[in-house]
Amino acid sequence: MDILRIFFDERCNLHFSLNFWITIIIIVILIAIIIIKRKKIFNWERYEVDEAEIGIGTQKFKIKPNYQDMQIAYKLWVEVSTRKIGLDIDYKNDVIIEIYNSWHEFFNITRDLIKDIPVSKIRKYESTKKIVSVSIDLLNIGLRPHLTSWQAKFRKWYDHELSKDENVVKTPQDIQSSYPKYDDLINEMKKVNQKLMSYRDMLYTIYTTPKK
Repeated sequence: MDILRIFFDERCNLHFSLNFWITIIIIVILIAIIIIKRKKIFNWERYEVDEAEIGIGTQKFKIKPNYQDMQIAYKLWVEVSTRKIGLDIDYKNDVIIEIYNSWHEFFNITRDLIKDIPVSKIRKYESTKKIVSVSIDLLNIGLRPHLTSWQAKFRKWYDHELSKDENVVKTPQDIQSSYPKYDDLINEMKKVNQKLMSYRDMLYTIYTTPKK
C-alpha cells in the first residue's frame, strides 16, 4: 500500500496522491492539536472558596472560573470596592446612616447583577453556579439579618434625635454614639463588615485568577 504517490500523467502534469486512511489520520491529529490548544487558552487555575472566611457557612469547595465567571466577579467586586462596604469602618468618623445606605444600595445592585446572569450559564457551568450561590448567601445570611434587626430601629431613633433642638450643634458622630445600644450595634456591624471585605477579596481572586 502506497502512502504517497507522485507521478506524471500523459500530459506531463505532476500529481500527488495521498493514501485515504493516512489523510484521515492526519486530519484527526490536526483536530486534536486544535482542541488541546484551545483548552490551554482557557485553562484557568482552581480557586478554593472557604465559606467560613466569609461567614456564611462551613463548606469549602474549589471552582475553576471561566471568562464569564471573571466578568461576573469583576462587576460585583467593583460594586463592593467603590462603596464604603469595601473598607474598614471608621467608627469615630463614619456616619452609620450613610453606611446603612451603602449596604442597602449594594444589596439591590448585587441582586440585580445576579438576575442578569443568563440561566443557561448557571446551568452549564458549576463555577458560575457557585459564585451566584455564595453571593446570594452573603445577602441573605451575611447582610439581611443585620439590616432587619438593626437598621429600622436605629434610623427611627436617629431621626428622632436629629429633631431635638439640643442636638442641632452636635455632629452626626456625636449623636449616633449616644444610641442606647451603640456598643452592641457596632459589634454587629463589625461582623458584617468583615464578611463583606472577605467577599470582596474572594471576588478579586476569582477575576484575577491566572492561567496555568
